[in-house]
Amino acid sequence: MVNTPQEQKRKAALAALEVIESGMKLGLGTGSTAAFMVRGLGQLYREHKLNDLICVPTSVATRNLAQEQGLPLTTINDVDRLDLTIDGTDEFDPQLNLIKGGGGALLREKIVASLSDRFVIIADASKEVDQLGRFPLPVEVVPFAWKTVARHIENSGIQALLRASMNPGDPYKTDQGNYILDLQTGGMPDLPKMKWMLEGLPGVVEHGLFLDMADEVFLGKEDRVERITKTN
Repeated sequence: MVNTPQEQKRKAALAALEVIESGMKLGLGTGSTAAFMVRGLGQLYREHKLNDLICVPTSVATRNLAQEQGLPLTTINDVDRLDLTIDGTDEFDPQLNLIKGGGGALLREKIVASLSDRFVIIADASKEVDQLGRFPLPVEVVPFAWKTVARHIENSGIQALLRASMNPGDPYKTDQGNYILDLQTGGMPDLPKMKWMLEGLPGVVEHGLFLDMADEVFLGKEDRVERITKTN
């Protein structure tokens, strides 16, 4: 059987479940890989192999899926810290820096990850890169100023494309009602500089650079799941 990216995602997601313990407060990521994890977690919870969990979803889609699985949910406002968050990624580099936001949940994902004692990434082999930037960098912006933000970014030589929704002619909207600009960087050799530039633009709500946040990656490959741990 051919080991497809979907199968690699599934294997990585299920392998990561082994780091979850009963009694944990968990952040549940968003996206196709995270969905495998949520379904697997739901099965373990229903079979009473994991108990006394509290889960914080990072999107409406993940909340709906977790509810279908019967997982106990709360909001980020009702917890001080989380023990663990498991989420997918669009890219990761050798230092475990990430690009996230392809699924549009980067703001909530970053908030939840920042409150977690441990941040674990699950991914298929295509997400491993030598340098971030092949995947477009998502930037969440307020609708009021999206063109202004886009002009500032494009003045630095980077194309900024407004993400479209499934409805022709309508912009994609995040769970917060914001727009997303997808930056065509072609590679980012200076990640701190990019981060500094985006965070200095009025109208930017959040960006998809997750620098120095991930602790470990479960990477699905053709013949195995590799665990890559952050090295100091």
